[in-house]
Amino acid sequence: MTSKVIIITGASRGIGLAVAKWLLNASHRVVVTARTRDALESLKATYPGRVEYVVGDITDPEIAKQLTNVAVESFGQLDGLVVNHGALAPIARVGNADVDEWKRLYDINFSLKEALPELRKSKGCVAWVSSGAAMSCYTAWGAYGSSKAALHSLTGHVAVEEPDVTSVSFSPGRVDTDMQRLIREAGNEMKPSDLQDFKEVFERGDLLKPEVPGHTIARFVVNPQRDLTGKFLKWVHTPIPSQLDNVHVY
Repeated sequence: MTSKVIIITGASRGIGLAVAKWLLNASHRVVVTARTRDALESLKATYPGRVEYVVGDITDPEIAKQLTNVAVESFGQLDGLVVNHGALAPIARVGNADVDEWKRLYDINFSLKEALPELRKSKGCVAWVSSGAAMSCYTAWGAYGSSKAALHSLTGHVAVEEPDVTSVSFSPGRVDTDMQRLIREAGNEMKPSDLQDFKEVFERGDLLKPEVPGHTIARFVVNPQRDLTGKFLKWVHTPIPSQLDNVHVY
């Protein structure tokens, strides 16, 4: 496969880091971003000549612009974008909502515009890391769930507006990340039975390792299936290892 250039947001840990490492081990090149430098610098040192990074808050429009510029200036092209960054907080009921906190969450969960001209040229792919909360509702998850539902709607709008760009959203399942820890520490805001379910999944050791959905997302973004553009792909746990036998399409 020809070496491709992929931007990955939220790449310092978890799913984003797993995506980056798979791509690099498959001889692709990446431009990564997060708010902390150390993990990004370590990635660059481990894979010399194939990693560039931008440190900053993705809610800053200049960061998105820099990512695209760095990809083109350093590697000459842009073939894909993995929109992996996100935040769970505020965990609060709608009746107790802080409007400014909701606005910030929406700002965090969206970014794309600057990459589109380059993705048109390469007939590239946008893979949005979504959540089952885009389709299901949990007490105190109004901000997070609605932002992910809006993200999936945006996935579809990009698909119809950009015929040369494959746009899909992935629900990765329950993954062993810091976000799952925050859920378990949510306290009394969540419905007790929902909170207990999340705790029991962790205690049984049933959370997925980030590499499980991360590698599927990485394989897809470098070799996208055009007939799936605009779709919501939900991870299901099966023993079959091939690319999309582990996802349900919605």
